[in-house]
Amino acid sequence: MRHFALSAVGRDRPGIVAAMSEVLLKHSANIEDSQMTILRGHFAMMLVVAMPEDADAAVIRDDLSAAAARLELEAVALSALEEVDPAAEPMPSHIVTVYGVDHPGIVHAITSALADRAIDITDLTTRVVGEDDEPIYALMMEVAVPPHEQISLADVAREQGVEVTVRPLETDAL
Repeated sequence: MRHFALSAVGRDRPGIVAAMSEVLLKHSANIEDSQMTILRGHFAMMLVVAMPEDADAAVIRDDLSAAAARLELEAVALSALEEVDPAAEPMPSHIVTVYGVDHPGIVHAITSALADRAIDITDLTTRVVGEDDEPIYALMMEVAVPPHEQISLADVAREQGVEVTVRPLETDAL
């Protein structure tokens, strides 16, 4: 099996997932990992799909583009992925939350501080809450902290004028 990333963005409406998954099924592709959400009224999805070795990516792209055109999506992309060992994926260990008055630079400042400490971000979500004069920016992340590394983001929080909390991630047994 070969792996591909499929991303699609378009004005939210019923049927987007059904149409994209129908094309994948037609080509015997299997959705292995997915993340889908609504961002400012636009549906956004990112999938990792496994396809048979003999699958013709160009034909699949054409079929996905046709489905996207029917749904009036703004963007659809299918790209081959380099094979990686899933066991080598970082395991999230902490939750970082950031709240403050919205302004440019919050994500960059926080993520740069984490990168400087070799802390891997495994999931990140942001939202602007409220449309008033001072909307609040909310950022939530799961991060993988290397052993014996401490997370201190107090300097960045002060510089950005935001509140930052860090807490251990509670693990659930499935």
